[in-house]
Order: sequence, then C-alpha cells, then structure tokens
Amino acid sequence: MSNLFDGYENHFNADVRLIILRTLSEEEDGRLNSTMITKVLENFAVNRTRDYVHTQLRWLQKQAQAVILTEVGTVLVAELTQQGEDHLTRKTVIEGINQPSRRKA
Repeated sequence: MSNLFDGYENHFNADVRLIILRTLSEEEDGRLNSTMITKVLENFAVNRTRDYVHTQLRWLQKQAQAVILTEVGTVLVAELTQQGEDHLTRKTVIEGINQPSRRKA
C-alpha cells in the first residue's frame, strides 16, 4: 500500500521553484536575494529556512539553468535566465518545476 504522502516533497519543491521563478520575473532587473525570496515564500505559506531556499536556488541553477547565482557573503543573489523565462512563458518545460497556469482571457 502506498503512503498518502508519496511524492509530496517533489511536488512541494517543484511548486516552490515555480514561485521563485515567478518572483524573479516580477522584478524589473530579474534579480532578488535569497533573504527576500525567503520572505516572499512565507506569503505562500512556505515557512522554510534560508538553507532550504539556497538548496532550491542551487537546483534551479545546476539542474535547470533557470537562474544564475552570485554569492554575496552569506546571501545568494538569483537572476532569471532566458531558460527560466521560457519556462514561465510555456515555451519550454523544465522537469522538476511546476508548469505555470495559462493566462485567462
């Protein structure tokens, strides 16, 4: 018998990654630091540590090439890449990141 929560963590992480990409796309320069991203995630009831956010940002950089990271002291600055933008506009699909919903007319 499978556990009710099988796959939950993967789905949760994929949703967090989409929120991060959307947040970056809303910034004029497509950049935001990990402290601010952590605060934005709290608005979506994602109450995780900055280490968790750093892990997701590193995944977005290494696995998806959706962001470029710059380390500034203990903070990571994430910048949205064209690959990340293409995922948000549904031009490509990046496995491990939830797909954005279609815009309503």
